[in-house]
Amino acid sequence: MKVKILGTAAAEGWPALFCRCPACQRARKLGGKNIRTRSSLLIGKEYKVDFPPDTYLHLTKFNLSLSEVKYLFITHAHYDHYTPRDLLMRRNPFALTPLPLLKIYGNSLVEKWTFSVRDFKENIAKYSFEFQLVEPFKEFQAGELSVFPLLANHDPNQLCYNYLFSTPRWSLLQAFDTGWYSEETWERLRKITSRRPLDLVIMDCTMGKIDTDKKGGHLGVKGVIEVKKKLSSYGSLKDGCRFIATHFSHNGGLSHQELEEVLSPEGIEVAFDGMEIEL
Repeated sequence: MKVKILGTAAAEGWPALFCRCPACQRARKLGGKNIRTRSSLLIGKEYKVDFPPDTYLHLTKFNLSLSEVKYLFITHAHYDHYTPRDLLMRRNPFALTPLPLLKIYGNSLVEKWTFSVRDFKENIAKYSFEFQLVEPFKEFQAGELSVFPLLANHDPNQLCYNYLFSTPRWSLLQAFDTGWYSEETWERLRKITSRRPLDLVIMDCTMGKIDTDKKGGHLGVKGVIEVKKKLSSYGSLKDGCRFIATHFSHNGGLSHQELEEVLSPEGIEVAFDGMEIEL
């Protein structure tokens, strides 16, 4: 199974939309892996995590199509992770060929936001999708994937999920937005990975060089390193597990190369837009 990281930035992108700070100016100058769009993940051809405002750019940049995606997992109802109005493009005359049913998974706020688009309430059949409400720590099946929604420590005003995906062959932890996990989440993660150790971890490193001191919201470099150590102490990481940092903000201040210099010695890779991993 091929995993493709479509975007690796926080809400503002990097360089940020309206910013001329030194980190953004340097990204513009350096280009390449320093240019980051809003975060999303494609697992094989049928599974996608989050639906950001940069989705169309991802399709054109990486020569992809969403016509084969059957399962869409939304982490939370922040606009940089979910743009439900773009689902309007699933009907004729915007999509002229038949589409498979798209199952969208998320919490109650994601559901509310989805159906705030008026036509979805009245004419959902035209759009060939359905919404499935999922609850934290309640595993469900989506196609070939077993999916376990973990509670992130991201926004005190709403639920935010990190998703643990697994098949009999591999296991993947996706954690775009999270601070240091609560004790309940750590314990749930310890138990499930004792049975299904992780082959791949994709972990929030939004704050870069800023130490968030295990508070909620986001992690930085120090937090990502500590998460890896804790998972290692649980025996949650398979030999050869790839541990990848992603979801970077210009506030963190570190270029791609500088992130590599800090994280590579810890056995942590630095994601870039278009990065591919084979499971």
